[in-house]
Amino acid sequence: MTSRLEHYIAEGKTLDADEREIAALSLRQIDEERQAEVDAAWDETINRRLDELLSGKVEAVSGRETIAIARARAAARRK
Repeated sequence: MTSRLEHYIAEGKTLDADEREIAALSLRQIDEERQAEVDAAWDETINRRLDELLSGKVEAVSGRETIAIARARAAARRK
């Protein structure tokens, strides 16, 4: 943690409950332009993956199978 961040946190602790809540909400917000970029990227990914699934280019795999594959790959990398 940087000293600058430590300073902001220390200053934040001096705020009353309402001020802390407002500060926390403000820090969590992403500006609208950036949010639009994030949403567009997700829309593109979702549409691409759906097209791949519907066209048969990829095959659906259950969550359990996905976890098993990931664990097997992780174990192979550790060897």
